[in-house]
Amino acid sequence: MAEISISNQNWDRLKIKLKRKYNHLSDDDLMFEAGQEEKLIDHLQHRLNRKREYVVFTLKKGLLNIDNNRL
Repeated sequence: MAEISISNQNWDRLKIKLKRKYNHLSDDDLMFEAGQEEKLIDHLQHRLNRKREYVVFTLKKGLLNIDNNRL
């Protein structure tokens, strides 16, 4: 089970942050449906060539301050 929970509304904002930080990610890389956090983490782990802990940390950090533009 994923360590985070992302709503569709929050995902829209988080996706923008991720695209700014990792401009090589495509729209297909950032496809997400609520409840599919585990699939998203696994995919980003592969695309970013980072460990799971880093991907989860990055997503949590983005969700923590969802209203600002920084990741």
